[in-house]
Amino acid sequence: MDNRAEAREFLTSRRAKITPEQAGLPSGSRRRVPGLRRSEVAALADVSVEYYAKLERGNLAGASPAVLEAVARALRLDDAERAHLLNLAQAADGSDALTRPRRRATPWKPHRSLQWVLDAITAGPAFVRNGRMDLLAANELARAFYTDVYATPGNRANLARFQFLDPASRRFYPDWDQAADIAVAILRTEAGRNPHDKDLHELVGELSTRSPEFRTRWGAHNVRLHGTGTKRFHHHAVGDLTLAYEGLEMAAWPGLTLTVYTAEPGSADEEGLRLLASWAATQKAGAADG
Repeated sequence: MDNRAEAREFLTSRRAKITPEQAGLPSGSRRRVPGLRRSEVAALADVSVEYYAKLERGNLAGASPAVLEAVARALRLDDAERAHLLNLAQAADGSDALTRPRRRATPWKPHRSLQWVLDAITAGPAFVRNGRMDLLAANELARAFYTDVYATPGNRANLARFQFLDPASRRFYPDWDQAADIAVAILRTEAGRNPHDKDLHELVGELSTRSPEFRTRWGAHNVRLHGTGTKRFHHHAVGDLTLAYEGLEMAAWPGLTLTVYTAEPGSADEEGLRLLASWAATQKAGAADG
């Protein structure tokens, strides 16, 4: 992806989101731009207007960590946005070239011990995904949980394709718009972290072409750290589920995340997961008999 364009659009979009009142500045009566002016951001970051304009044109190469941190404070960036800005600056410097492969020589496969770990988790769906939202490995409950994702070959076991191109996602995610926002923010974060990923470029191009909902969200340049929270789902076999999730970065494979879904003990959602496990066992037995 074009690093300069990405940096330019990200900084411009963040500046447009901040009102003068939020920044502690007088609003005035003749403002021609949404949010802050460049000169106001420059003053808040204690840099010259010319230097900030250079950064906002997408030229982040050579920007010091102190300057980037000052800009992040001026733009009131959250943790995910600050990390994204630093990733964009790192890519502009070319310092990621030796550490980030453009494409894996062979498809990643889980080591058998990792699959053992996943299979040992029996009370909730557990799976490994990359920043492109490919499902790379899963326990039996996760395969049953995402049965709609796996059922359509065109999804290619990718949660973003499922979200935007598969009609079944509208049923699976009761809060579809929120889930869509999260999916795009994860992909946008990955684009900043790994700008040379050709598979990611192809995925974004495909979704931008085929989904107006994706295209609109992609243009918003929102990013997020997706580590913990609660989501609502509707599984066609067991009904509604409200599940908590924890995403754990994998030290052995940078860029991969192990996610585990679980339910509140004693809740109807916990019973729903037990029903899901029973349904999965029935499906497995039926497939074996067939």
